[in-house]
Amino acid sequence: MRRIIRAVCVTAGLAYAQSAVADPSVKELAARAEVRSIETLTLSDQQFLTGDKNGKPATIAGELRLPQGASGRLPAVILMHGSGGPGPREELWAKIFNEMGIATFRTDSFSGRGLTTVSANQALLGRFNMILDAYRAHNVLSGHARIDRGRIALMGFSRGGQTALYASLKRFQQAWDPDVAFAAYIPLYGSCNATLIGDTDVSNVPIRLFHGAADDYVPVAPCRGYLERLRAAGKNVRLTEFADAHHAYDNPLGIKTPVVAQNAQTVRACKLKEEPLGTIINAETGQPFSYKDPCVQTNPHVGHNEAAMQATHAAVKELLRSVFKLN
Repeated sequence: MRRIIRAVCVTAGLAYAQSAVADPSVKELAARAEVRSIETLTLSDQQFLTGDKNGKPATIAGELRLPQGASGRLPAVILMHGSGGPGPREELWAKIFNEMGIATFRTDSFSGRGLTTVSANQALLGRFNMILDAYRAHNVLSGHARIDRGRIALMGFSRGGQTALYASLKRFQQAWDPDVAFAAYIPLYGSCNATLIGDTDVSNVPIRLFHGAADDYVPVAPCRGYLERLRAAGKNVRLTEFADAHHAYDNPLGIKTPVVAQNAQTVRACKLKEEPLGTIINAETGQPFSYKDPCVQTNPHVGHNEAAMQATHAAVKELLRSVFKLN
């Protein structure tokens, strides 16, 4: 009988321990959450690239999460989602930053525009439109009584990663919001395959890219070339690659064995260039780019990689501790 009782106790103890490991840390939970509206525009790529402000007015939203036990003005990270819209990946990062004492602002660029996903039809929203959303989100945060305007970083994933990368261009900042000033730019597996006019004249703050070497949705190769040009221009940039990591490797609910993202469009085979100002062309044909071009392919892979995710968590936390001057 005693053996049975011990066995039950041991089993219960193991179950409790496993549950404790699975449960989130209380420190990750926000002390306060606010949903803030963001007034922005829906623009074509040409409108954004030329600074044409005659786009369609749009109201999107962001969830501001304030960490526990923090006083005074706080540092913050704006999180920009990918083509599938906001999900568990952004939620996990928000909890990680909140536990560090950093506020987060998870934006939703889709719902206010009547979209849920653009994965199978990327033409539903301009490639660069979310950069304006990021600038407008910065403006909202800058006016918040609890946020330190000088300590706001921009982080994005996939389409949002492209946003976080190209939002650093001084040309775009001057055209859309000369007062915008991010403390760091953190693109995860963002596309670098569009050569833009003035794309080496970027902010002088840290730009840190993270990418999977096995990514066939948004291949890393164009980013290597772009970073070489940025380094030659004396910019503070760094690319971290993870072997065997696929697209969306940091999605905590992703499947470890890479799976096909059914019907998702990828421009992995396209070489894009801005020529002339405001026009994105297919460099192979010299004609304006369209998602109907033969270079646009479908069915790339996505998959979770635990080691790459944990390494990215550690690297980003170290970066923000330095940039935000955290203890």
